[in-house]
Amino acid sequence: MLKRSLIGGSLLAAVTAAAVAYSVAGESDAGMSAVRAAPGRAYAHALKDLPGSTAAKKVQGLPAGSAEPFSLLGVSWDRPGSALSGNVQVRTRDAASGAWSRWQGLEAGTTDAPDGREKSAKGARGGTTALWVGPSNGVEVRVTGKGGSLPAGLRVDLIDPGTGKQSPGPRAKGNAPGARLAAAAAAAETSTPTPDPAATATDPAATPGPEDTPTDTPTATGTATPSLEPSAPTETATPTAPSAQQKAGATTLAAAPRPAMTSRAQWGADETLVTEPPAYDTAVKAAFVHHTDTGNAYTCDQSASVIRSIFLYHVKSLGWADIGYNFLVDKCGTLFEGRAGGADRPVHGAHTYGFNTDTTGIALLGTHTAATDPTPGVAPTQAALDATARIAAWKLDLAGVDPTATTTLTSMAPNGTGGKYPYGTQVSFNTVSGHRDGFATACPGEQLYAKLGVIRTAAKQWTTPTASLATTVTGATKVGTRYYTKSTVTLGWEPAAVSSYELRVDGATVARPSPSSTSATITLAPGAHSVRLHATNADGSAAASADHPVTADPTRPVFNPAATLYLRRNTVNTTALPVTLSWKATDNALLSSVRATSPAAASFATTATGWNATAKPGTTQNWSLTATDAAGNATTSAASRYSALVSEFSATRTGTWKTTTTASYLGGKGLYSSSKGASASWKFTGRTMGLIVKRASNLGAVIVYVDGVRIGTLDTRSSTTAYRQLIWTRTWSASGTHTVKIVVAGTSGRPTVGIDGIAYLR
Repeated sequence: MLKRSLIGGSLLAAVTAAAVAYSVAGESDAGMSAVRAAPGRAYAHALKDLPGSTAAKKVQGLPAGSAEPFSLLGVSWDRPGSALSGNVQVRTRDAASGAWSRWQGLEAGTTDAPDGREKSAKGARGGTTALWVGPSNGVEVRVTGKGGSLPAGLRVDLIDPGTGKQSPGPRAKGNAPGARLAAAAAAAETSTPTPDPAATATDPAATPGPEDTPTDTPTATGTATPSLEPSAPTETATPTAPSAQQKAGATTLAAAPRPAMTSRAQWGADETLVTEPPAYDTAVKAAFVHHTDTGNAYTCDQSASVIRSIFLYHVKSLGWADIGYNFLVDKCGTLFEGRAGGADRPVHGAHTYGFNTDTTGIALLGTHTAATDPTPGVAPTQAALDATARIAAWKLDLAGVDPTATTTLTSMAPNGTGGKYPYGTQVSFNTVSGHRDGFATACPGEQLYAKLGVIRTAAKQWTTPTASLATTVTGATKVGTRYYTKSTVTLGWEPAAVSSYELRVDGATVARPSPSSTSATITLAPGAHSVRLHATNADGSAAASADHPVTADPTRPVFNPAATLYLRRNTVNTTALPVTLSWKATDNALLSSVRATSPAAASFATTATGWNATAKPGTTQNWSLTATDAAGNATTSAASRYSALVSEFSATRTGTWKTTTTASYLGGKGLYSSSKGASASWKFTGRTMGLIVKRASNLGAVIVYVDGVRIGTLDTRSSTTAYRQLIWTRTWSASGTHTVKIVVAGTSGRPTVGIDGIAYLR
């Protein structure tokens, strides 16, 4: 059974002693306390020994039960310098479905932390990374220690991000952090802590009643446990007026343009919770890239809620003065202002323990560990990488820092407190580095760390004004120096430090892409054009790309005449008739290819007008051609034809004909005649036909008649002997029934002729 309690007390106790959103009941109380932290709420459950916990194997946790609404959780403990050497597992209940999640691990120790001791962090706590779980109302926690011990004061911190709306009430006075601290000190002199009685729940899964509901103006009992940390060198600057150099940092014109950014007010930061004025460094020498390791189960619509939750966790759970990161980026590439003090100022953050001085922290929302890790992550999106490069470019460029260079930083991590480099060690870093470069941590995860080189390169492009724009053309086919498209073309370019772009066609501006764009697509009227990109650099200078000649051609090629199949004079056999597929393809712009797709694949020169091939007798085949122009328009022309062989023995004959037998004839036999006037005729239905004969030096001529009309005399003489020769053809515009007859001419000295049938196409 969970015992929940609301703890009362003075504002001074809450701010100066603990600087957390709540205090936790003592060892004898398994209660939960909460304080309204507009625009959200923060709650805490103390963890207790679970069954099976022993001195050799300490196990603490929280049994499964109901909790106030929350969307993010983490586990914290009393002393930030104490290591949690163990395994932290949580599971949560979805508020909508009531289903419990699988067990999920939390990294046992956050290293996104202040180097020295922020004033509000005198009672700061150690903590795990936080996990975004979405709207939930139940939790179970299990922490297993290694070596038989766990840090004191373990609790689970539950964060409800709220709606982002500020709490009502006067804000005209006392809103500055310094004023709030002074007001808290004055209140402490006259206030006496008065604890509220704990409300005991009889049902472990019971929902909180009215007496358990946090109020907007809570009080707190007791004081936080004094910090026993070794004295750390204070490396945060005194929150006094910024130096001249710092002031200049707010107005310096960077070559890299300032990226669009969601302000603290827009994501719903409750400025009343910030316990100290911002501290400033002298410069920004490097940017450290992080992942928040809060999981990837958020939508971009929830990004502001995730950031409010991290803000509350850093301030209320861990006792920091403000959110630790200077900037945050979600998976959709939206950039958020983090720690207060001015995005263009060298604000001292709490993100890379030991190296917060003269650096800025950029955190990508999500978990980007390797896919094979026990808690697998995902690869960062391109949008997130682009936004990270842009804020790194702008922030470093304000200080004149090259994002592809290196810099030397001095470790401010006190000896013995877990820093990767002892206090005072000078370390060389890339000016865009990962968190793990400065601290022994897996952050920013394998999949994000592997992209740091990409981020540096892209950031460099943003910091360098360009004298000429290197553009690429896609969506069009390049032939020689000209591009061809049906109607649209896309120009692409690398990120550049510009204030505006203009896309011009034939000298006229047709589009103005945003300064953050890297491509633009335009629709062109039919015809030849010149396309060019113009830019105004952030420093006021101009840049332009080369001219790109582009022809817009929406018209398909034309076949005139269309594909037509003819019999061709050549040798015939029983499996192949010689044919020619004839056509003429033209295009109004530029023809790029002509190819056959049936009955076989073949490619031709764009000037070709015929294809010598063979047809298979006794079958119908589809003869198909496709002509494509340079813009990608295509036209197909096809002819479906049946082909046939008709034997000479099927002819109607007059006069004397004799049979000759040899394998050289079709079917192994042929007819010959030396009788002048002997005839053979065939009747068929088709659109092209051919006469098949034997040719030799001693053979004579025949007279050819078509549909009763004498066409002429055909001599079959040849210097060499050849069988199965298709030597004469006739073609009609359409298929029809025709009669072809040959008559032996009786040529002097060589009266004999040999025939082997006819072929036709239908």
